[in-house]
Amino acid sequence: MINHILAPLDGSSLAECVLPHVVASAHAFGARVTLLRVLDEMITEGVVPISPVNWHLVRAKGERYLADVAQRLADAGCEVDTVLLEGKAAEEIISFADQNAVDMTILSSHGRSGLYRWNSSSVAQKVIFEAKSSVLIVRAYRAADAAMHEFRYGKILVPLDCSRRAECVLPFATMLAGYGEGTLLLAHVVVPPQLPRRAPLTEHERALVAEVVELNIETAESYLQETNASLSVNSEIRLLSEHDAAGALHDLVDAEEPDLVVICAHGHTGARRWPFASLALNLIVYGSTPLLVVQDLPADEQHTSWASAAKESKGH
Repeated sequence: MINHILAPLDGSSLAECVLPHVVASAHAFGARVTLLRVLDEMITEGVVPISPVNWHLVRAKGERYLADVAQRLADAGCEVDTVLLEGKAAEEIISFADQNAVDMTILSSHGRSGLYRWNSSSVAQKVIFEAKSSVLIVRAYRAADAAMHEFRYGKILVPLDCSRRAECVLPFATMLAGYGEGTLLLAHVVVPPQLPRRAPLTEHERALVAEVVELNIETAESYLQETNASLSVNSEIRLLSEHDAAGALHDLVDAEEPDLVVICAHGHTGARRWPFASLALNLIVYGSTPLLVVQDLPADEQHTSWASAAKESKGH
């Protein structure tokens, strides 16, 4: 479960959009929080090195900033500590999470570089795709309306593919919903089987597809009803039949406007080749709401990127 939450901050108001989610998650899971600030001004300053005196002032400013935010979280009832590091932001965040038993990282999609056409900043992308534990992505352009200590998840969308692996998200979603007396929306999208043909399907083939779809709808409905009945919080079912699962979920998000989407990193495929399955990846890249991706694989079973593997090999 979630015992240690990491919240990277860069001193900007955009990055602080995570704070209501940090407070809600810390209370829901009974977790401690680490606020992490990485000072990389020395690296990005340019060809002229920053002076030791100015760097000391930068560190002092960073420490004061973290202390101020930590006090705000403590006033909201959180157990919190602070860490100030120096280096490249993404690398230091990833390294700290790996070495300090972080169970979930909550980070903003954008920070001090501002909002622009991409759905997340380069630092956020690096952390998301290299993190070995669960990640909650908060969209900086959709800040929470409630005050930090009052924020709750009123509606949580939980896509399920009827597999045991995907169900690993249910304890997390249930605790978050229970803290705010919210509602879980259990969603499943039935997609027609693919029959590659150079010519249009025959009447017999169309009938076979329709039969499979109907069977899958019945099976999914039974599964969702059974899962719904087993939960200890308010929950509802959303069963869809569409040709595009990702598109159907995006449309459902637009219609329901959930406060959070919670999804398993892999699901029924269980593929270890990539850090996320295609559906989770689509929601990470194109989603518009806060997204909690629950990592279902232990760190030692997750695939390392080719670039990371090459770097580690050269280091030896």
